Amino acid sequence: MPARIRISSGSTFEEQMAYSRAVVDGEWIFVSGTTGFDYAAMTIAGDIVAQAEQCFRNIAAALAQAGGSLADVVRVTYVLPDASLFPQCWPVMRRYLGEVKPAAMMISAGLVDPRMKIEIEVTARRPPAGS
Repeated sequence: MPARIRISSGSTFEEQMAYSRAVVDGEWIFVSGTTGFDYAAMTIAGDIVAQAEQCFRNIAAALAQAGGSLADVVRVTYVLPDASLFPQCWPVMRRYLGEVKPAAMMISAGLVDPRMKIEIEVTARRPPAGS
Protein backbone atom coordinates (compact mmCIF):
# COMPACT_ATOMS: atom_id res chain seq x y z
CA MET A 1 0.00 0.00 0.00
CA PRO A 2 1.42 3.41 -0.90
CA ALA A 3 2.56 5.66 1.91
CA ARG A 4 0.54 8.65 2.97
CA ILE A 5 2.00 11.86 1.53
CA ARG A 6 1.60 15.23 3.19
CA ILE A 7 1.61 18.42 1.10
CA SER A 8 2.51 21.82 2.58
CA SER A 9 1.86 25.30 1.24
CA GLY A 10 4.48 26.78 3.55
CA SER A 11 1.78 28.59 5.52
CA THR A 12 2.68 29.28 9.13
CA PHE A 13 -0.85 28.15 10.02
CA GLU A 14 0.00 24.54 9.14
CA GLU A 15 2.75 24.32 11.74
CA GLN A 16 0.84 26.28 14.37
CA MET A 17 -2.34 24.22 14.06
CA ALA A 18 -0.74 20.83 13.22
CA TYR A 19 -2.25 20.09 9.83
CA SER A 20 -1.22 19.62 6.20
CA ARG A 21 -2.52 21.66 3.26
CA ALA A 22 -3.32 18.33 1.62
CA VAL A 23 -2.91 14.64 2.29
CA VAL A 24 -2.58 12.03 -0.45
CA ASP A 25 -3.76 8.57 0.51
CA GLY A 26 -3.62 6.19 -2.42
CA GLU A 27 -5.64 7.68 -5.27
CA TRP A 28 -7.37 10.21 -2.98
CA ILE A 29 -6.30 13.79 -2.32
CA PHE A 30 -7.82 15.55 0.68
CA VAL A 31 -7.24 19.31 0.61
CA SER A 32 -7.75 21.05 3.95
CA GLY A 33 -10.03 24.01 4.32
CA THR A 34 -8.28 26.71 2.33
CA THR A 35 -8.78 30.42 2.80
CA GLY A 36 -7.99 33.41 0.61
CA PHE A 37 -4.56 34.04 2.08
CA ASP A 38 -1.69 34.48 -0.35
CA TYR A 39 0.59 32.15 1.59
CA ALA A 40 3.79 33.50 0.01
CA ALA A 41 3.09 37.02 1.27
CA MET A 42 0.75 36.04 4.15
CA THR A 43 -1.74 38.68 3.00
CA ILE A 44 -5.46 38.46 2.38
CA ALA A 45 -7.72 40.63 0.21
CA GLY A 46 -10.72 42.30 1.81
CA ASP A 47 -13.14 41.24 -0.95
CA ILE A 48 -14.88 37.83 -0.95
CA VAL A 49 -14.53 37.39 -4.72
CA ALA A 50 -10.76 38.00 -4.57
CA GLN A 51 -10.55 35.61 -1.62
CA ALA A 52 -12.47 32.92 -3.51
CA GLU A 53 -10.09 33.31 -6.47
CA GLN A 54 -7.09 32.95 -4.15
CA CYS A 55 -8.67 29.92 -2.47
CA PHE A 56 -8.89 28.16 -5.82
CA ARG A 57 -5.32 29.14 -6.76
CA ASN A 58 -4.12 27.72 -3.43
CA ILE A 59 -6.17 24.55 -3.90
CA ALA A 60 -4.94 24.10 -7.49
CA ALA A 61 -1.33 24.43 -6.29
CA ALA A 62 -1.86 21.79 -3.59
CA LEU A 63 -3.55 19.45 -6.05
CA ALA A 64 -0.70 19.89 -8.54
CA GLN A 65 1.86 19.02 -5.84
CA ALA A 66 -0.19 15.88 -5.18
CA GLY A 67 -0.30 14.87 -8.85
CA GLY A 68 -3.84 16.05 -9.48
CA SER A 69 -5.79 19.06 -10.67
CA LEU A 70 -9.10 20.82 -10.19
CA ALA A 71 -10.49 18.49 -12.89
CA ASP A 72 -10.09 15.65 -10.36
CA VAL A 73 -12.27 17.26 -7.66
CA VAL A 74 -15.21 15.06 -6.64
CA ARG A 75 -16.42 16.97 -3.57
CA VAL A 76 -16.25 20.59 -2.41
CA THR A 77 -17.37 22.28 0.80
CA TYR A 78 -17.70 26.05 1.11
CA VAL A 79 -17.77 27.75 4.52
CA LEU A 80 -18.85 31.39 4.76
CA PRO A 81 -19.53 33.46 7.86
CA ASP A 82 -22.02 35.54 5.85
CA ALA A 83 -24.15 33.28 3.64
CA SER A 84 -25.65 36.32 1.88
CA LEU A 85 -22.27 36.84 0.13
CA PHE A 86 -22.25 33.36 -1.41
CA PRO A 87 -23.87 34.35 -4.74
CA GLN A 88 -20.96 36.74 -5.37
CA CYS A 89 -18.69 33.66 -5.51
CA TRP A 90 -20.74 31.71 -8.03
CA PRO A 91 -18.95 33.08 -11.14
CA VAL A 92 -15.60 32.11 -9.57
CA MET A 93 -16.90 28.65 -8.75
CA ARG A 94 -18.15 28.19 -12.32
CA ARG A 95 -14.78 29.31 -13.72
CA TYR A 96 -12.84 26.76 -11.68
CA LEU A 97 -15.32 23.88 -11.34
CA GLY A 98 -17.96 24.50 -14.01
CA GLU A 99 -16.94 21.55 -16.14
CA VAL A 100 -16.25 19.28 -13.16
CA LYS A 101 -19.46 19.90 -11.20
CA PRO A 102 -18.40 18.06 -8.02
CA ALA A 103 -20.76 17.18 -5.18
CA ALA A 104 -20.99 20.33 -3.07
CA MET A 105 -22.13 21.80 0.21
CA MET A 106 -22.18 25.32 1.66
CA ILE A 107 -22.06 25.91 5.41
CA SER A 108 -22.52 29.24 7.12
CA ALA A 109 -20.21 29.36 10.15
CA GLY A 110 -17.64 31.59 11.78
CA LEU A 111 -14.02 31.32 10.66
CA VAL A 112 -10.90 31.59 12.82
CA ASP A 113 -9.91 35.07 11.55
CA PRO A 114 -12.50 37.81 10.98
CA ARG A 115 -10.71 38.86 7.76
CA MET A 116 -11.62 35.48 6.23
CA LYS A 117 -14.80 35.63 4.19
CA ILE A 118 -14.68 32.12 2.67
CA GLU A 119 -12.96 28.79 3.24
CA ILE A 120 -13.02 25.97 0.68
CA GLU A 121 -12.22 22.29 1.20
CA VAL A 122 -12.01 19.71 -1.59
CA THR A 123 -11.58 16.01 -2.08
CA ALA A 124 -10.12 14.80 -5.36
CA ARG A 125 -9.36 11.44 -6.90
CA ARG A 126 -6.10 11.24 -8.81
CA PRO A 127 -6.21 9.78 -12.28
CA PRO A 128 -4.70 6.31 -12.61
CA ALA A 129 -1.01 6.28 -13.52
CA GLY A 130 -0.45 6.46 -17.25
CA SER A 131 -3.83 8.02 -18.09
